[in-house]
Amino acid sequence: MEQNNIQSEDTLKFEQQEVLAEALFNSIGDGAIATDEFGKITRINPTALRILGYTEREMIGSWFPKKIIALTDNETPINLIDRPITKAFLTGRTIIEKTYYRKKNGQKIPVAVTVSPIMLANKPVGAIEVFRDITLEFEVDRMKSDFISLASHQLRTPLSAIKTYSHMLLDGYMGEINDAQRKSLRTILSAANRMNELISTLLNVTRIESGTITITPKTVNVEKIAEEVNKEHGLLASDKNISLAVQSRSKQPCLIKTDTLILKEVLSNLVSNGIKYTPEGGKVTVDIQSRRNDVLISVHDTGLGIPKYSQENVFTKFFRAHNVVKQETSGTGLGLYLVKGLLESLGGKIWFESTEDKGTTFFFTLPKSLRSQQITTEAMEHA
Repeated sequence: MEQNNIQSEDTLKFEQQEVLAEALFNSIGDGAIATDEFGKITRINPTALRILGYTEREMIGSWFPKKIIALTDNETPINLIDRPITKAFLTGRTIIEKTYYRKKNGQKIPVAVTVSPIMLANKPVGAIEVFRDITLEFEVDRMKSDFISLASHQLRTPLSAIKTYSHMLLDGYMGEINDAQRKSLRTILSAANRMNELISTLLNVTRIESGTITITPKTVNVEKIAEEVNKEHGLLASDKNISLAVQSRSKQPCLIKTDTLILKEVLSNLVSNGIKYTPEGGKVTVDIQSRRNDVLISVHDTGLGIPKYSQENVFTKFFRAHNVVKQETSGTGLGLYLVKGLLESLGGKIWFESTEDKGTTFFFTLPKSLRSQQITTEAMEHA
């Protein structure tokens, strides 16, 4: 009798825990979906049903990837292997991404997704996904990008006039000028060139975030591009007594099919950063290694380095490390964010190694061949 009472109490406690778990799951403010180890939906909360437009009966027991369609920016279905839930099962880690979902009525909505695997004895036995509709955030970002693009284009016209007339004055077209006037004009031109670089950066960021970058691939010599970039930065480097070098690990020229302007922009950004954040007498080296299917390029400097606590934020927008801000007050924090977006548009990847006060090496890869096309960048993934 006593044993039956104990069993009844245990059963009651279990049922109460189940009810509590159900209540907690249903009260989550974002959409929440639980699956078993085979990807079948076992539980879904009211918020998820409202966002997606389905009923609970339509969802429970369905295979997750078949019922919830994930899309790219151009509405192409995302492969199962690239879905966050698959990555969570394969890695056993929490996956956080931004993507698009198709609702029952066919509408495409942007969503922020977090998937956590349910682990038992180091094996995934299910997963829980929490997601939210970020349409409003996405629209705000789009409007900000549109504004930046419009403002940048409008700034180009007066800036062009400033540079033209400054050059004319400096070259003596409007009469002789003294040394003090010449120094002032050079300062004006330097500031105008910096403003022009900033406008170019803002426009490139806008192109990435708006979703389209026009790629024009042609066969290029990577070593030649690197030498051109170093030459362009020669004056800046000599002012700080910094030596620039290009090294190649191949006896043959490293030829790849890619967009020349974008490759040059990426290298220019990394080399100028190396010069800017390297003390006088340092060195910036571009190393090129041709591999079977891609080319590995690294840009090494002997500069300030990036503190460990800052390293996870290096490729985020407007980020600048504290040790850099102390040494160099100028800078937008957009350079590396832009570099990452441009490389991804070319099918490349970027990463780095850094030790504070010893220097930083940025590595990036590019495929040896890139098809001619207008590439639509998934702006959501660069956010």
